[in-house]
Amino acid sequence: MKISASEVNKLRKQTGAGMMDCKKALVEAEGDFDKAIDILRKKGQKVAAKRSDREASEGVVLAATSSDGKRGAVIVLNCETDFVAKNDDFVKLAETILQTALDKQPSDLESLKALPYGDSGLTIADKITEQTGVIGEKIDLSSYDTVQADTVVAYIHPGNRLASVVGLNKEGNLSEIGRDVAMQVAAMAPVALDKESVPQDVIQKEIEVGKDLAIQEGKPAELAEKIAMGRLNKFFQENTLLNQAFIKDGKKSIQQYLNETEKGLSVTSFLRFSLN
Repeated sequence: MKISASEVNKLRKQTGAGMMDCKKALVEAEGDFDKAIDILRKKGQKVAAKRSDREASEGVVLAATSSDGKRGAVIVLNCETDFVAKNDDFVKLAETILQTALDKQPSDLESLKALPYGDSGLTIADKITEQTGVIGEKIDLSSYDTVQADTVVAYIHPGNRLASVVGLNKEGNLSEIGRDVAMQVAAMAPVALDKESVPQDVIQKEIEVGKDLAIQEGKPAELAEKIAMGRLNKFFQENTLLNQAFIKDGKKSIQQYLNETEKGLSVTSFLRFSLN
């Protein structure tokens, strides 16, 4: 059966598959456009199955906020190579998934994957499978989370490998301040908001490490506990967001910066995702 170039191009535009793959699918489908789409989708499933054990450590990390500025989301869409991660179609796929997350507010990652992908007739999970066939690499939507607050600000570090979202406890023109804090989160990777938010098992581990170090340094065993607690306070200062030194002015903490900007202003929650 003779397949016209315009038919091949139409299928390519709709599916994103290569020209030769589209032509082969149309020939196999005897010119039936819908059947050809199904053939390409099945090919995607076969490729996905073959590549399921491959490592997908590259990709993009994207973050954005809702139009009212009260919700933010971060997603991580993985692939196998940096070349694909920089591809415009791959980035557009991630951006569409992120916008769907903001619009539909799914409760978790699996719920997000089950949502429709635009008007394609596919779920997000099916679209990812389809694109695995088109691109020829394993693609995986590995992470998704959200923040809700009076003001939410998102930050994507250049290169799309690192993103953060912060929630502030007040409304107003706080985008610049929120961006400062989101950049702080991206740069300094705090483990918690404040010392009260640090998990007890992390605290206990830090105390044990502090004791062992003190003893290894030749300090008396009876002083090891006191020394460990001193080191724990330093851990809180360096690793909890509100107590960290502000990267733009090391003489003040993030909490001091926020209070100086507007009394009572603080961070309610934050997210940070990275490919590294």
